[in-house]
This record gives sequence, structure tokens and C-alpha cells, in this order.
Amino acid sequence: MAPPILLLKTRSSPNDGYDDYFSANNYTPTFVPVLEHRFHTSNLAHVRELFASGAFNLEAKNAKPTQINTNEDAVVPSKRYGGMIFTSQRAVEGFAHMIEEHELPSTPSIPLYTVGPATARTLTTLRDKYLPTSTIHGADTGTGENLAYMMLDHYNDLQETGTSANSSTSLHPAPKPGLLFLVGEQRRDIIPKTLMDPTLPDSKRIDVHEIVVYETGEMDSFETDFKTHVQGYNGEESMWVVVFSPSGCEAMLRVLQLGPFATAATATAAEDGSKRKVFVATIGPTTRDHLRNKFGFEPDVCAEKPNPEGVAEGIRRFMAGLDN
Repeated sequence: MAPPILLLKTRSSPNDGYDDYFSANNYTPTFVPVLEHRFHTSNLAHVRELFASGAFNLEAKNAKPTQINTNEDAVVPSKRYGGMIFTSQRAVEGFAHMIEEHELPSTPSIPLYTVGPATARTLTTLRDKYLPTSTIHGADTGTGENLAYMMLDHYNDLQETGTSANSSTSLHPAPKPGLLFLVGEQRRDIIPKTLMDPTLPDSKRIDVHEIVVYETGEMDSFETDFKTHVQGYNGEESMWVVVFSPSGCEAMLRVLQLGPFATAATATAAEDGSKRKVFVATIGPTTRDHLRNKFGFEPDVCAEKPNPEGVAEGIRRFMAGLDN
């Protein structure tokens, strides 16, 4: 029987790399959503208007004015954009939802920047269907900071090689088009800070315009849903719980009776891994440190790489250690 693995995340659409990988490697993956994502339909409608207005058509001389109302209640005039940035699968899904509901009024050929293989896979599916001549870059950068430095080189190189297409005249070149960044309500600012760093020379600086297209909150039903899955576990095989963010950690520990919620029985089992049947892995050090610092709980595995292969390798090494 394939060992069960509970993935504390929403299954990505249209495909999920964790589902594909673990299903193909003799596991039984089950998704238990922790976070609820709500799309900002009005802001996504404004994104569509940018495509309709010609904001991504770098040869358009008279783009129709459009105003963007962001979560900060700021009204920003329309600009010309040379590409887009996606650092979360939810942003890609929100963009795809808008296209599927209302279609895309134009299909420009632009660079699409992303971070991490999972988001890149989701973006590739969208690109192949709706923006077939666009290109995807940054899938292997791993962090927003690495992606930002990559864009400083890559995007500026694209603009330099395409100068003739982006210039009004040789004496009066048009301003370098900026990048449109679709983000969630909660996000780090490392990318816009790096690209718009005032210490950079004007020729290197890249304008970034953020539009909030979704917000995230912990699902009220998560603890109950997770408890149902755990209670349905027969205990014959080792079960793994993979945690993807600090959200939901307290409920997870409470259900599993670990950390500050440990009983005498679970505390004894925690000291002797050979007696345990349920193990915990984190997608990376941020979630691991949250469990350590807030709850005094040490997860069994912290993936060295935030992807399905990294999680699976960490699990394999841990289980091999128990057998020795």
C-alpha cells in the first residue's frame, strides 16, 4: 500500500507538481487546503483593460488611457509595459480566471518572469494556451531577490537589443516600458525595491507597477478538515504531513498532539522515532523556524529545495536513517 501524504495546501490548477510527482512515486497524496484565496475581480478587470488599451503593444503610439485602482486606493495612470512578473501560483490562477471568464483582447509577445518551478509550470500552461509567442524566464532563480537581479540583466538586455522598436526617434527615445507585477495582498517588496533602487543608474532601473489580484486568509474549516483526514488514517503505514507555510501550523500541531499540545503518549513517541507513525516535513526554513520559535517543535524534515523532489528526498533520507 502506498504511504499516505497530506499536503497542507490548495491543489494548484490546472495541474499540480506535487500531485504529479508523489502519485508517480508510490505515494497517495491528499490535499488539505489551509488558505482561502479570494480574487480581486475589479483589479483583474483593470488588467484586462491594459491589454485592450494597447499598454503591452510597444509599437502602439496612442494607447487608450486606463486607470488602475490598487488595494492602496491609489489611482495610477496607464503605462506602457514590456512584460509581467508572477511570483505566486495564485496570481497566475487569478490571471487565468480573468482570461477564461472574459477572454484576452490581445496576445502580445512579452517576457513573463516567474520564480520557482511550480509557478513556472502553472504559468507555462497558461502561456501555451493564451500567450503562445511570449517567453518564460526565471523558473530556476529560487527566490524573489535572485529573480530581481536576473531581471536587471535580462530585461535590460532585451530593451537594448530592441531599441529601434521602442524608440520614437533616435534623438528622443521613448521611455523604457516598465513591468506589471500581479501580487497578493501580503507580499515582500524585494523585487520592486531591487528593480527601482534609486542608486541604480537610470539606464538600469526598471519601473515596476504592482496590482493586487488576490488576498489570502486561513480557512475556518481547516482544522476540522485536517482532523477528519488524520482520523481516517489506519496507522498501518507511515503518514507524512507536509507544511507549506506558517498558516495552519498551530491547528496542525493541535490535531496531531505535538509540540505544546503533546500528550504523554505522543511525547513518548516523539522521543523514539521508531514508535511513531506520523511525521512532519516543511517546504523550507521559514516554516521550520516558525514551528521551532513559536511552538518549540522540530519538524522531522526541512526540504533543501522548495519543490516536490526536495521534499521527497528529505523524506527518503529521514526514513533511511530510521531503518539504520
